[in-house]
Amino acid sequence: MSNSSSISHFLLLPLADTRQLQLLHFCLFLGISLAALLANSLIISAVACGHHLHTPMFFFLLNLALTDLGCICTTVPKAMHNSLWDTRNISYAGCAAQVFFLVCFISAEYCLLTIMCYDRYVSICKPLHYRTLLGSRTCAYMAAAAWASAVLYSLLHTANTFSLPLCEGNALDQFFCEIPQILKLSCSKSYLREVWLLVVSACLSFVCFVFIVFSYVQIFRVVLKIPSEQGRHKAFSTCLPHLAVVSLFISTGTLAYLKPHSISSRSLDLALSILYSVVPPALNPLIYSLRNQDLKAAVWRLMTQRFQEH
Repeated sequence: MSNSSSISHFLLLPLADTRQLQLLHFCLFLGISLAALLANSLIISAVACGHHLHTPMFFFLLNLALTDLGCICTTVPKAMHNSLWDTRNISYAGCAAQVFFLVCFISAEYCLLTIMCYDRYVSICKPLHYRTLLGSRTCAYMAAAAWASAVLYSLLHTANTFSLPLCEGNALDQFFCEIPQILKLSCSKSYLREVWLLVVSACLSFVCFVFIVFSYVQIFRVVLKIPSEQGRHKAFSTCLPHLAVVSLFISTGTLAYLKPHSISSRSLDLALSILYSVVPPALNPLIYSLRNQDLKAAVWRLMTQRFQEH
């Protein structure tokens, strides 16, 4: 029996059992992380440098790209390191930092996706009040509130989780540190505090989900009443990328955490955890750039300028 004060490190779940598969996972993660870093960095640079993109929608998209960069940089580098050097270790402090940053970036992303839904709702359903409801100062306050609430929420979860006595070993059934896996190591009923906190968090997340669904019901009602086909297409083109990103974010998280226990297995759990923690940050920039002509043009212009300079 040991408690959390005597644990100096945790053992993460290995991505593969053989050396060849470990190196394959390393190369796969390297490719995905480089693609995500490049794509999100291009979006951030294009929005920051393109004055015609200084609108609420692209301002929130810049913040979303920052959360995607944070998510990919929190989990993937350590997994790549462990696969390359055939190890499973992560320090106690490193595990706490990973939990804090992952919860923070995921929470901020969900808040930003909810705010972006409000932006699309106002843009389509209340276009005459758009500049009044979503001025530059209002957008800055909303983004700051999203980041501040995510930081406070993450601090609360991390402090609560790592204050629990851990006496069920130090092996986690996940390739990165996450709260449900750490709770399994607790031998005290005090872990119920964190469980209740997670339940409250799930309820708040559900409220945001209901707001998103209600907003899109109103949006589609208005869009379908637009007489011109070109007008409907333009309205849909601004909504579909956001709707696709929201669907990817919610569906992968739901699959990972709410799947039936009867179909649970180590390989399936590992695949689903990769699906919700690694895939969305890499795909989000692609989804937005494919559907938004202004963003594609700005990214292309930025790339050609950098190429000409060199």
